[in-house]
Amino acid sequence: MITRAEARELLSTLTTNQSLLRHMRTIELVMEAYATKYSENTDEWAVAGLLHDADYEVYPEEHPKIIVEKLRELGEEKIAHAISAHYTKWGVSYDTLLDKALLACDELTGFVVACCQVRPDGISSLEVKSVIKKLKDKGFAAKVDREEVYKGVELLGVDLHEHIAFIIDVLKSNKEELGI
Repeated sequence: MITRAEARELLSTLTTNQSLLRHMRTIELVMEAYATKYSENTDEWAVAGLLHDADYEVYPEEHPKIIVEKLRELGEEKIAHAISAHYTKWGVSYDTLLDKALLACDELTGFVVACCQVRPDGISSLEVKSVIKKLKDKGFAAKVDREEVYKGVELLGVDLHEHIAFIIDVLKSNKEELGI
């Protein structure tokens, strides 16, 4: 299996944008925490989170084909499939818990980070109800596809409030590193 160090090296060849790198790091952390919760392979889940948008900066029109191809060349079919499925409109099946978790964590974690950025104390006092309220405001973080958020929660089979609380807890425990 690809190691996290190898994944970081691969990522460094494709992405330099700090905001995008932070996004992928947040997903890595949340995916690792969910892998622990579900007794899954933490390295595999973390690498899927870390690399899910790795090709977006350099190849936005081809995303995620480039990173998926690279992972398949390395024999990482499970991670490649999860990354190829992290947006429902691509029409890829959700075969594993990894596939569903990556979809459920991507947009919503990005949205939670956006919520932190408009608060004077960042994530320190962010509550689930604030995130829910912002989700209803279509003008806030307008690029976040709410359909993807709700479909991810549905496929993963989690309660939206509990899922948001889980994400907040993971990000809060890493707030210094993430700058939120």
